[in-house]
Amino acid sequence: MNENASFSESQKQASVAAQIAELASMPMSELWTVWDRYFQDRPQYPNRTHVESRIAYKMQEEAFGGLAPETKKRLEAIGAKHSQIKLRAKPREFDFAPGTILLREWGEREHRVMVTAEGLFEHEGKTFKSLTAVARHITGAHWSGPLFFGLSGKGGAQ
Repeated sequence: MNENASFSESQKQASVAAQIAELASMPMSELWTVWDRYFQDRPQYPNRTHVESRIAYKMQEEAFGGLAPETKKRLEAIGAKHSQIKLRAKPREFDFAPGTILLREWGEREHRVMVTAEGLFEHEGKTFKSLTAVARHITGAHWSGPLFFGLSGKGGAQ
């Protein structure tokens, strides 16, 4: 039984490897079709290498599972410690519980933003990385997201 399990695992690996190898020969139009299966948005400045590598990661993640949350945090911490790139924005001052709803009236409408389990922000079916991105989407202009939603200080409302 164990022999069959390892055989099927190696078949799975070969199948995923073959799918990834096919990416290099696909026309970009087909590559975008595969991309859209895994991602909601296309990259702002796409290049083929980036697109192929992100799709390949998602294929492997789908077949074999993703990294454990602790591993992701550890890798992010190592990357931040050793990165030559200095972050422009300061870290998020607010730590919202998943499911938190932020409300804002704008343009004679009430806008509802929900914090996802991943710490992202969902508004009208779209996901955003920051409140500032949500505010820009709603208003069409640059706003501080926390200011737009009436937040100040360490996670509290005004």
